[in-house]
Amino acid sequence: METMQGLTRTHRCGDITEGDIGKTVTVMGWTQVYRNLGGVIFVDLRDRSGLVQVVFNVDRNKEIFEKADTIRNEYVLAVVGEVVRRDEETVNDKLPTGRLEIRATELRILAKSETPPIFIEENSNVREEVRLKYRYLDLRRPDMQRNMILRHRVAKLARDYFDDNGFLEIETPILNKSTPEGARDYLVPSRVHPGSFYALPQSPQLYKQLLMVSGMDRYIQIAKCFRDEDLRADRQPEFTQIDLEMSFVDCEDVMTLNEGFIQKVFKEVLGREIQTPFPRLTYQEAMDRFGSDKPDTRFGMELTDLSDIVKGCGFKVFAGAIEAGGSVRAINCKGGDAKLSRRDLDGLVDFVKIYKAKGLAWITVAENELKSPITKFLTQEEIDAILSRMDAQVGDIIMLVADKDTIVYDALGALRLEFAKRFELIEKDTFDLLWVTEFPQFEYSEEEKRLVAKHHPFTAPMDEDADLLETDPARVRAKAYDLVMNGNEVGGGSIRINTPEMQERMLRALGFSDEDAWERFGFLMEAFKYGAPPHGGMAYGLDRLVMLLAGEESIRDVIAFPKVKDASEPMSGAPGEVDAKQLRELSIKVVE
Repeated sequence: METMQGLTRTHRCGDITEGDIGKTVTVMGWTQVYRNLGGVIFVDLRDRSGLVQVVFNVDRNKEIFEKADTIRNEYVLAVVGEVVRRDEETVNDKLPTGRLEIRATELRILAKSETPPIFIEENSNVREEVRLKYRYLDLRRPDMQRNMILRHRVAKLARDYFDDNGFLEIETPILNKSTPEGARDYLVPSRVHPGSFYALPQSPQLYKQLLMVSGMDRYIQIAKCFRDEDLRADRQPEFTQIDLEMSFVDCEDVMTLNEGFIQKVFKEVLGREIQTPFPRLTYQEAMDRFGSDKPDTRFGMELTDLSDIVKGCGFKVFAGAIEAGGSVRAINCKGGDAKLSRRDLDGLVDFVKIYKAKGLAWITVAENELKSPITKFLTQEEIDAILSRMDAQVGDIIMLVADKDTIVYDALGALRLEFAKRFELIEKDTFDLLWVTEFPQFEYSEEEKRLVAKHHPFTAPMDEDADLLETDPARVRAKAYDLVMNGNEVGGGSIRINTPEMQERMLRALGFSDEDAWERFGFLMEAFKYGAPPHGGMAYGLDRLVMLLAGEESIRDVIAFPKVKDASEPMSGAPGEVDAKQLRELSIKVVE
């Protein structure tokens, strides 16, 4: 292979402009397309910036032409040549460089390539497992490179914006003490302390609070975080946060500053102006209207509570759910009679069962009649009240679920999203941003059979609810807020507890004994004894934010080397076995 010795790249391929006509340039990159038309060879040369056409003419230089005839796709080339205007019949207006070409005077083949196992092209329709196995090739594709560039720009904007607002970028430790309260930790054995383990951070939460105790006032970090949990399309075992914390602030201070950041990102990255302040919904309003604490408000079909109408009605499923403390709620699928067959409706019954609903009732409003398996159990007065409240018109289908509130919310919230997808109710390229506030401090874990923190145990309760911590913790609301974009939580945070007394009360409410609380979190509560300022902050999921800005459906498409569902990495083969000597040094024995 030839080398670059004596050559210096003067231009990236996509940066050639009409101002370069007549100049001699040196470009380097990969062969996207090779075409031999007899006495002329055309090569589309590609690098991160784009494509440029290179021309080799046998009549101008036979030696270079013959060398060019050995080129194949993905060969790495260095080309010296003159920039000229293309003949009018060969212009390609789809390319920024489509009116120009480089007439080659020198060619060096820097590296050859075997036939790639995937196509290096825009929106390649290759199975994801193959793409991830050959990720270094997949990342050559223009759409993937755009995603990586976008990610870089968002991270840089974060650093610049928060720096302009007085934040310091400070790194926090990767090797931490395990303080399990939330997802499962990734553990790292200590060679120096046999039998002891570090934990990889699920977030920098405690350290960033300690930085506020330290008087750093405003902190930011592009932080790597780790959670050993089952994966979904928008989750990875290792992920990246834009993490920040501020002293002497309340909820409004944090939200207002971060609205400015999102506004800047949209303007600089997407060229869009967005209005602030963003709409605010309390948690309860979001659940009541949309069945979700991360509501997609780009379309209607909101939930409606019918419990007062059907309370004590003749349909035992409805009456029983309300007597048990639950509710009956519904959504109106406008024009659903023309869109959904009886078979479709039966399939929707199975759909809501995924969310633990026992069933799905419906009322179809047909011309001069109602079609429904439940209207025979209801009085005409009850039916009329339902139709009126649901604003039902001919052709609509009212979908009803009766159960515990949590199940009703989950089932109908998912159903409205399913309808939005099926019937294309969401206009493309739209963005909807809002804050959800006043989250519950606690939620009940069926797995652990106890209250757990809705966000984390360091979130401050709302002042007016603090006295309920010991007497009625389920009613306590938190000073917490989530930023929602298009039905996705892209960031969240809270005002934190800043006294050891309140932190002890919070941990007691979560079932920690005082001894256990101090064993796990004593270093934080000890720090609070020496004067901790009121403080709060939030963290963005950088991966998810970039995914939405890029219009992708999976965060794997905006992470350079992601893991798959079983937390493995197909390209490198991680995780892998280690040899016995390494295990002995760490005092670890693998049990079959």
